[in-house]
Amino acid sequence: MVHVGVVRKLLQRVSLKNLQEAALAERCIVVNKHDHVIGDASKRDCHRVQPDGSLILHRAFSVFLFNSRNELLLQKRSPQKVTFPNHVTNTCCSHPLHEITEEREETNAVGVRRAAARRLNYELGIPLEEAHPDSFQYLTRIHYRDPGDGKWGEHEIDYILFLRADVTLQPNPDEVSDIWYVPRHQLDQFLNSQATPLTPWFRLITKHHLRVWWDNLHQLDKYEDKKTIHRFC
Repeated sequence: MVHVGVVRKLLQRVSLKNLQEAALAERCIVVNKHDHVIGDASKRDCHRVQPDGSLILHRAFSVFLFNSRNELLLQKRSPQKVTFPNHVTNTCCSHPLHEITEEREETNAVGVRRAAARRLNYELGIPLEEAHPDSFQYLTRIHYRDPGDGKWGEHEIDYILFLRADVTLQPNPDEVSDIWYVPRHQLDQFLNSQATPLTPWFRLITKHHLRVWWDNLHQLDKYEDKKTIHRFC
């Protein structure tokens, strides 16, 4: 006889998988290499690697949230995620959605910041009043491409957003399987100790920028570069 707890866990996994499948219908904002909007496409189409290896370029964001002790909140993506499941990554990474008019607004990246507040609430349970769009600092953008597992990959212009706040956390198991607050002096030790890989965008940001930004949280304004799109592809 199958234990009722096992059945419950199996049903939960099916339910979570269905949620991820439903999310593939969301409409991402399609852009050219200059980050000019040229249309929209489903999350499924944006992340599906085409037979020629191409991927649709679309707009995304990556949030780096620091508490009052200047510790960085990191997460491990759930095993249900379509792209890069079980990968360690920054606090939150997702997309502004084309179907949400307010998230298409471009002045000072306000649409992206609104999307970030929405996703922090959805993924990590952070109340909207603790992560208001005005609280995010928009630093710069990166353009990267990664073929993933050959079926699902990433090709994004990624807005880098910093947030400094002590927040309430209630992670969504459909999105997040683990979280950690990591102090600056333990970053390398933490990353080297992980049995699972980093997401490609987090790996690139960590390699090229994160340490400098982290060391200068008190003067981040000096590191804002909203005109440049840093290319890693």
